[in-house]
Amino acid sequence: MNKKDIAAIRRQFKVENDLLRIHDIYNVYIMKESSDIYHQEFQPFSLLEQDQQELFMTNFKKVLTGNLDEKLFELKFQSNIENSSQLILHKGLLSGEVTEWQTQMLELVEKMLHERQYEVDIVVTFIRAEYMKPMKRSNEETEESDRDSVYSHPFILCSINKTQDPKKELHFDYVEKEFKYHVVVDPVINLNAPIGGFLFPCFTDNEPDPEFIEDVLNAEETLTAKDDKIVFEEVVRDAVGHQISTEKLANMYEEINRVVEENEEGDTPKLDYRDVEKVLKTSGIDDVTPEKVETAFKNVLDDEKYELKARNIVPKFTSKSIKINTKVANIAVSPQDLKFVKQIQLDGKRYLMIEVEEETIVDGFTMIPEAF
Repeated sequence: MNKKDIAAIRRQFKVENDLLRIHDIYNVYIMKESSDIYHQEFQPFSLLEQDQQELFMTNFKKVLTGNLDEKLFELKFQSNIENSSQLILHKGLLSGEVTEWQTQMLELVEKMLHERQYEVDIVVTFIRAEYMKPMKRSNEETEESDRDSVYSHPFILCSINKTQDPKKELHFDYVEKEFKYHVVVDPVINLNAPIGGFLFPCFTDNEPDPEFIEDVLNAEETLTAKDDKIVFEEVVRDAVGHQISTEKLANMYEEINRVVEENEEGDTPKLDYRDVEKVLKTSGIDDVTPEKVETAFKNVLDDEKYELKARNIVPKFTSKSIKINTKVANIAVSPQDLKFVKQIQLDGKRYLMIEVEEETIVDGFTMIPEAF
């Protein structure tokens, strides 16, 4: 799935949407001290009050919110795993009996409890739903609706939410005309900030959780956007050295961003060692060869055939996403403006020089230009 697919499904989570059918919801309350299931509740989603439905819809949206490889991770299931979670989920998805689906989801919960003890009480929520994706757009000339032909995409979504103590409040009683201390003992389920979850097909979590991924979902751990960025930097250093001018670095980011923008509507663009070599050459870096970059891939990853996701390795292009930290000052610039920042050496001292078009104001005072 790409970000366009995820955004399309996320937009469907709203009450009274004819393209989304949530059949059943299953909530499991787990105690922190014992990891015991204190309570479980299963019912058709349509029987919930509308306010409850809207709360859960917001929660499900948040499970699917975030950038790919940063907060959302697409994983591949491991093969030859006994009691495979993929098989459990597949059975649950295809089961005609709701009790069978409930049994399969409870088996997943038991795998979670076997591997971890949570610090607070948590609630695990499962839904079994169906996304009706239109196969073509509406035709105004023939009055044909895009609802006339749809593709059914059944899925299971899980949301993991922590509980928190209720607020202690002071209320004013209008009838008795007195202040009253309001005490609520029921824990609050924080549906506004899920701590994890997954969509089958596909998985998402706020941070990649190796134990949950491997032991509960039986999936293979994936490289995150941060990992891809680190790998790219190590590959470049291994291939061309540790020193590079800001102009060439800016050119490199600009070239990668061009690749990302040209493939915005398609599949995620990836860079193998040949593509990285072309990026470095186009950026003005001399003495670089495909063999050097291929060797660098092997040295860093032990896999010369690995492909880096282009959007993971370029900083956010239109924001001040590059940080330059010194003992004297910290500055932030965008990748496209990096070429205006240079390090120069004068009389044996290093200086950080920033090319500016306008006058610089410090605490309301205009700085005086100084000539070296």
